[in-house]
Amino acid sequence: MSGGRSPAPHLASGTGSGRTLEAVVDRHLVTRIGVGVACAAVIAGCTPGDTASTGGAQATTIEASAAASSLEQGYEQVVHDTLPSVVQINTEDGLGSGVLYDDKGHIVTNAHVVGRETRFQVSFANDSTPRSATLVASHPPEDLAVIKVDGSLPSSPAKFGDSGRLRVGQLVLAMGNPLGLSSSVSNGIVSALGRTVAEPASAASPGTTIADMIQTSAAINPGNSGGALVDMSGAVIGIPTLAATDQQLGGAAPGIGFAISVNTVKRIADQIIRDGKVTESGRAALGITGRTVIDRSRKEVGVGVVTVVDGGAAQKAGIRAGDVITEVGDTATPAIAELNRVLAARKPGDRVPVEVLRGTGNTTIDVVLGEL
Repeated sequence: MSGGRSPAPHLASGTGSGRTLEAVVDRHLVTRIGVGVACAAVIAGCTPGDTASTGGAQATTIEASAAASSLEQGYEQVVHDTLPSVVQINTEDGLGSGVLYDDKGHIVTNAHVVGRETRFQVSFANDSTPRSATLVASHPPEDLAVIKVDGSLPSSPAKFGDSGRLRVGQLVLAMGNPLGLSSSVSNGIVSALGRTVAEPASAASPGTTIADMIQTSAAINPGNSGGALVDMSGAVIGIPTLAATDQQLGGAAPGIGFAISVNTVKRIADQIIRDGKVTESGRAALGITGRTVIDRSRKEVGVGVVTVVDGGAAQKAGIRAGDVITEVGDTATPAIAELNRVLAARKPGDRVPVEVLRGTGNTTIDVVLGEL
């Protein structure tokens, strides 16, 4: 299961055409231990120490109740302020989520939510009338897209934060339309930062590798994609995109979801709105097309270079068609997925050693990476 688009707002089937992330989740035996609290009734009465102990327990209970009430009010305020900016996007094949980006009607979402379509129906949480929207541009390498609703808007744009200031352990809320359940909210924490995640290909997306993703324990299900991951100040700090799957059981791995960082979202969305396309991706590129090469034992051994891009980084460095790339920057690249993951973690202009198998021998070539 994943945070991709949900096929339809129908719950009986329990299926979806959402995205899946192949992530192995270790299974551990968890033993439930009941912790009992023994309360002794003293028939003879209470000593002064007993009274103090009881008073302290009551004070602790009151403080805990006040803290819970404050947290609950915080959740309610964030939902009240932000949820009206989270929309449902309906396509011919299913539905997903989006976030109102500005007061001109631009909405950010995932590229795999829009797929190959250019026209959509958008529903706001506080308006029962669906509105027509059109595609501005899609950028599959970062799995991001911008669509635009014309006319008056029933809500204000969301507040977009700074993912560079996030801390592991922060409380977050995921808002979207999982399984067609409009305007749903789940809670969790920021579990990890800076993840590089491979997104598999599907009918709606060619697949990609995305760097600097936020891992969260907030539930992400089909239909959540393109929605909002929000901190307790009400600022959008990520776009929920993927959920991990347990390869042993074949289902979702609970509590492991991924969101594109809001700094990446803003960098890509601003270019699309301004130029109608992404002119500076910020992603490193080697400048080749390749395929995974296997040996006689069917073991993956590297990425075979099929073609090199004219004027690209590989061509300038002397990499040729027929070479097999086995290592980039001291990281083995036995398959295309690993090569993409290495490049996603690099920046244009980085100088890296690339080890290639040419003929019967290995050679190392210094490459200055280009931009995707």
